[in-house]
Amino acid sequence: MKTEKQKMLDHELYDANHNPELAAERLAAKDLCFEFNQTRPSESGRQTEILRKLLGKTPQSFFITQPFWCDYGYNIELGDNFYANHNLVILDAAKVTFGRNVFIAPDCGFYTAGHPVDSGRRNQGLEYAHPITVGDDVWIGGGVKVMPGVTIGSNVVIAAGSVVTRDIPDNVVAAGVPCRVVRAITEADRENPHRFGK
Repeated sequence: MKTEKQKMLDHELYDANHNPELAAERLAAKDLCFEFNQTRPSESGRQTEILRKLLGKTPQSFFITQPFWCDYGYNIELGDNFYANHNLVILDAAKVTFGRNVFIAPDCGFYTAGHPVDSGRRNQGLEYAHPITVGDDVWIGGGVKVMPGVTIGSNVVIAAGSVVTRDIPDNVVAAGVPCRVVRAITEADRENPHRFGK
């Protein structure tokens, strides 16, 4: 018989609220997040040490600006040269994988967790989790929210305030609620670095 953690990792409905193993893991992660968030901004070495203990995979070069919160930590994998600004929240009941050179603006959220639409099961405390994947060379604008199961391709810009509910292909600018492709990224973007819209 599967444990609730095995169900979670297999993207099945699982009981997150009444399972002692998962509750203990979340509490341990929250303690490390709290410790990270309470360090002085000048204590970058200590911050990195805490994050390496918390996160599943960290590269040689990465930086997360306080505050930062996650659920488990071990399901988060960062690529090289990862940067996140203030108020990043990652609900990592499933894998959240970032490629190389991912830049994340303030107030962004990556939410693998979801709840049944059916109120009976939702009220029992059941939920599910689907992985999120972000490719290489991606810029996520301020206030973006990425929903369960989404894959964002490489060389992508997601405009501020977007809610990403479906996959985004490579080499595009995407925006909106729900987020959709606005245009391709072309050589004109290299020639005019201030170009964003059409």
